[in-house]
Amino acid sequence: MAADPGRDDVLAAREAIGGRLHRTPMFSSATLSQKVGAPVHLKAELFQRTGSFKPRGVLTKLASLSTEEKRRGVIGISAGNHAQALAYCAALERIDALLVMWEGASEQKIDATRAYGAEVDLEAGGPAAAFERLHELMDDTGRPLVHPFDDPMTIAGQGTVGLEIVEDVPDVSVIVVPVGGGGLISGIALAAEGRRVVAAEPELSDALRRGLEAGKSVPVEPKSIADGLSAPFAGEHPVRICQAANVESVLVSEEEIADGMRFLYGRAKLACEPAAAVGVAALLAGKVAVQPTDTVAVVVSGGNVAAEIASAILGSHEGRNPS
Repeated sequence: MAADPGRDDVLAAREAIGGRLHRTPMFSSATLSQKVGAPVHLKAELFQRTGSFKPRGVLTKLASLSTEEKRRGVIGISAGNHAQALAYCAALERIDALLVMWEGASEQKIDATRAYGAEVDLEAGGPAAAFERLHELMDDTGRPLVHPFDDPMTIAGQGTVGLEIVEDVPDVSVIVVPVGGGGLISGIALAAEGRRVVAAEPELSDALRRGLEAGKSVPVEPKSIADGLSAPFAGEHPVRICQAANVESVLVSEEEIADGMRFLYGRAKLACEPAAAVGVAALLAGKVAVQPTDTVAVVVSGGNVAAEIASAILGSHEGRNPS
């Protein structure tokens, strides 16, 4: 396995991306700051191209491929956000892309992936089976893999989110990140220069928590409504990086995720997906210990959600909205 990336790789990734993506905004939240008892800023990655942070890692990985590798086309696996990002970025680079998804994945995300020009394989019945299908297709086609989270180049690209956070809010002391397979948080941990980094995970999709406890990647069966965090394991690279950086892990319930999403819609006016609300959910639920002297940044990681899912969450438990 390739060596784990470092902060220099994150800085190099910013050059590789080359201004082709948005520098997403940071918003302060007076209401959330009051609830938490310290200043809170929201990193709005839902405004990134394709609606999530994922193109950062994809463009970084594609830039590392040889001409011959690009000629063969690329392959990826995803519940949706990485799929859309790879489809979009491959089209920018004029590279053929094949995405392995699975039965039950978001129809909106499948349709968007196809609309960007990629071929979608839906033979697998779930996330774990999809990784088996991925390796079959890699053997059959010879396409290089653009991994959604367990690749040094992907991690370095996602770390550019962290660079922007510490540049835009220099006094930030706590960074809260929604976590699935761990690519985003491990990249941010590399960029954070020793700041406290907290992984927010659904109780029903806790791959990184289990990986940190075991000291290695372990399989899980993700069942959370936060489908963008439905990795069936955390990557080996992210587990090692997060251990070295002393990344903390907190878990939130499905109802707490819904509360976080309703808060972001109602008070921050951010039309996020459930996965993107997990960090805010952890803050609202008091799962992250924050001191009045802290300055907190929380990543709102994406906005790709089907209208029926959003309306069901936003319309339920109206009296429980923590706004």
